[in-house]
Amino acid sequence: MACRSVKQGVVGVLAGAILAAFAPVEVAAVEPIKIGAVLPFSGGVELYGGQGRLGLELAMADINAAGGILGRPVAVVFRDDGTRPNIASEAARKAVEEDGVLAVVGPITSQNLDAIVPVLAERRTPLLYATNYEGGKCSRYMFALNTVPNQELDSLLPYMTKTFGGDYFLLGADRDWPHRMFDAAGPVIARLGGKVVDKQYTLGAEKDFASLADRVVASKAKILLYALKGDGMQFIPYASERGVFRNTTVAFLGLTEADLKAFGGKVDNIHAAVPFVVSSEDPKAKAFTARARAKAGPDKAISNYVEAHYNALFAIKAALEKAGKVDKEALIDALEGVTFDSPAGPVTIGRDHHATLDMFLAKTRGPQLLQVQALGAVAPKSGCTAASVAR
Repeated sequence: MACRSVKQGVVGVLAGAILAAFAPVEVAAVEPIKIGAVLPFSGGVELYGGQGRLGLELAMADINAAGGILGRPVAVVFRDDGTRPNIASEAARKAVEEDGVLAVVGPITSQNLDAIVPVLAERRTPLLYATNYEGGKCSRYMFALNTVPNQELDSLLPYMTKTFGGDYFLLGADRDWPHRMFDAAGPVIARLGGKVVDKQYTLGAEKDFASLADRVVASKAKILLYALKGDGMQFIPYASERGVFRNTTVAFLGLTEADLKAFGGKVDNIHAAVPFVVSSEDPKAKAFTARARAKAGPDKAISNYVEAHYNALFAIKAALEKAGKVDKEALIDALEGVTFDSPAGPVTIGRDHHATLDMFLAKTRGPQLLQVQALGAVAPKSGCTAASVAR
């Protein structure tokens, strides 16, 4: 019995050795593809930085659950830009030089965009900008995935003029984006047969809105075209309580669901053109919003900024899979002309590095932004060309 037992033991050892020889060799974990996110988590617009972070974290989870990109997981490295250009530029530099990122997503403000683009261009690192902006930022190393002026204005103003009348009061912050939006709006209003009856830029820090409300009423404008955030958001509930909107309807540029809390749920029928509506009944959009709400919690707003930043990571995924390798210059080349699916519909990044987006007409009702009409794909008039981004 002992001899037989020894023989069985030897056979067992030999069999184990043979199986081990043909078994897969355990390897170290695959190195992740690092993507930087330079967003404001302090300094004044951290509300929107949080929206961006939520979108990126959702995208990272979805991509990794499906096997990553080219067999590698994605890791997003977050850095705070402090809502200050000098902090933003340093955060972008550190993301490349210290974190070793393949690309950067962010920021929110145009000032910080201006600060970051040259830093990343010098380091030949692509930036994906998922915030609506004034257009005209043309660089091989920058891609825009949210709206430029015509995508909002060409969607919104025809409806407003036809429905409510053609006399416009333009009210915006004295910053680059509102100026550029209103410069683009003027010709569109004229083409529609309307006119600008008054225009006012403010610092956005006003607390007393009485004279401004009186001026809007005196203008007899049918539409208040509005591009004023920050403390200026409080003008909307103030004007509503004063009865300003009995004869004037608001067309709000750059409105997101994250802004609606400022109205206290008391101002209805503010209209906007947006690239995603959180309350959409479309099954894909509903599923995305449900996942976002589950992650954010019931007290956090969900807006199109969440969806746009989610899209930024999926744009990178689509481009790297198109390129077939993880390389910065190959990523840039593949982003040009890439099409990928998003919760709101297909997105195509043009040779001008700006995105054709499905747009939606929406209006406020209580604390929600409700879809009025799906407008289809709207191409950007970015102010850039294939030649201007080739440099």
